[in-house]
Amino acid sequence: MKFSKTILSLTGLVVLAGCASFATGPSSAEIEALLKSSFDERGLAKLDRLDQSALQRACSDYAGKELPKGLREKLEKAAIDGVKTPAGSLLGNWQNGERIAQNGRGLQFTDTPETVAGGNCYACHQIRKDELSYGNIGPSLYNYGKLRGVSDPSSPNSDPIIKYTWAKIWNSHAFNACSQMPRYGDAAILNEQGLKDVMALLLDPRSPVNQ
Repeated sequence: MKFSKTILSLTGLVVLAGCASFATGPSSAEIEALLKSSFDERGLAKLDRLDQSALQRACSDYAGKELPKGLREKLEKAAIDGVKTPAGSLLGNWQNGERIAQNGRGLQFTDTPETVAGGNCYACHQIRKDELSYGNIGPSLYNYGKLRGVSDPSSPNSDPIIKYTWAKIWNSHAFNACSQMPRYGDAAILNEQGLKDVMALLLDPRSPVNQ
């Protein structure tokens, strides 16, 4: 009887040790090495896509936890400081902006450097009222400009809504350090004209977004 109890106790210790090891899991370095070993470069898809920026690494380290306030503010400031705003109007053509919002192409291994990337905006947002297929990861953008108002569309450096919207599209991490929204300008997913066209889709009063 005593022998059986000893065996059971030792078995319990082994199980607990195994659980502790499982709970710890692989290190970040081990996960990164595994990812790189299973990823082959092809076309536009290069291994450098797996290299995290300081912001991405911080968000990975704090996954499921709240970023410390000081770190979050530091990361967001770095993001907003990196926003590049061209001179002149930031509103392009809303019809082209709608095509970009519907287009999910770009930066895939089958694309070429000449491929015009899309924003795939409907994957996460409702934009037009009559669009039947859209995601809900992000908030609805229907009536985006109508609800917020634009005082002077020709003066991007003074209108706060235009400035905010441009910065948000350029690099959403400027307002939410660990945002899931792509960095359309900062990561060069969309070119300058593409960014302006998406801006028009959201802010032009003639756009169906604001009807």
